Amino acid sequence: MGKTLIAYFSRRGENYWNGSIKNLARGNTEVVAEMIAELTGGELFELRTVKAYPEDYTECTREARAELRGQARPELEEYPADLGDYDTVFLGYPNWWGTAPMAVFTFLEHCDLAGKRILPFCTNEGSGMGSSERDLKRACPEAEIGAGLSIHGAKAAASRGRVEAWVRHAG
Repeated sequence: MGKTLIAYFSRRGENYWNGSIKNLARGNTEVVAEMIAELTGGELFELRTVKAYPEDYTECTREARAELRGQARPELEEYPADLGDYDTVFLGYPNWWGTAPMAVFTFLEHCDLAGKRILPFCTNEGSGMGSSERDLKRACPEAEIGAGLSIHGAKAAASRGRVEAWVRHAG
């Protein structure tokens, strides 16, 4: 598979979890990203916004919705130094309002991903990949966007078998 980067955006703290709110020490997407890193030997890179999202889950969803409606591009704390050596980028995120969080699009628009293979994975509580795969193709027209993996967030820690099969198939 060549040199691999696992770039991900994840939410710790209050999250929607099987119909209720649960406080998570590690976000669901982070859990899956770490599995992918173990399976591929790839390098992890967490996408972190300069301005933190509200700790309250409902307030966070309101802000995420406003960002989507305004096509905001929240500033990220940092970017990978150089993506030139990477062939494959696993890109992880929670499904926020039917697509990837706007911070993911900040990353995609900042980095030159032309010629790269992007393999998206998404955690959610039942909404699957939403329109994110199509949205990624629009954001990165010169990259190859592979088939995504949707993981039910509440089952993220128990999804290793599904993740491993997807990584094996993608490779």
